[in-house]
Amino acid sequence: MTDNTSTPSDEAAQNATLQKAVIVGMQPGQPKRVIEEAARFARLLRVPLVVAHVDVTRFVTYEDPDGYVHSAPIDINFDAGTAEFEAVQAEAAAALDGTGLTWTARQLVGDPALAIKQLANKLDAQLIVVGTRKRGIGESIREFFTGSVAARLAHRQHRSVLVVPLQEPVPDEQPEIWTE
Repeated sequence: MTDNTSTPSDEAAQNATLQKAVIVGMQPGQPKRVIEEAARFARLLRVPLVVAHVDVTRFVTYEDPDGYVHSAPIDINFDAGTAEFEAVQAEAAAALDGTGLTWTARQLVGDPALAIKQLANKLDAQLIVVGTRKRGIGESIREFFTGSVAARLAHRQHRSVLVVPLQEPVPDEQPEIWTE
């Protein structure tokens, strides 16, 4: 589910070079640990890494037979998704430049689990890497309504999903997971 930032022929050519890639879902400000783990697996598997950011403020309107996705914004503020994608690209470049790893960033739109699943299908990805959600009541409420991206990916497609903890684990003796 790529946004309309490239032409269909450009995307098809790039998809051909990214076959069997490792895909990592990223959000701005996400701990580096997630992309570092994804890069480690891409190196081990000797495949490219695709850094995927999903703009949830846009939705898919229709998809051409060649796979080109047309999208429309839910909100009139076009800059929000663009700024987030630019932040993800900058964070990925800081973590990956100089590693010798072949990587690219993709802006997807719509539901995160469905968008990543469709990208994985297009690329015949070997592995999908995502981070856990942040701790806190706000994130718990959001997950209650939208569901866990990692769980939905694990149950609705056939590829392996690596879920990387964002923070230090909660000790077993701590009764509350979310102390905020």
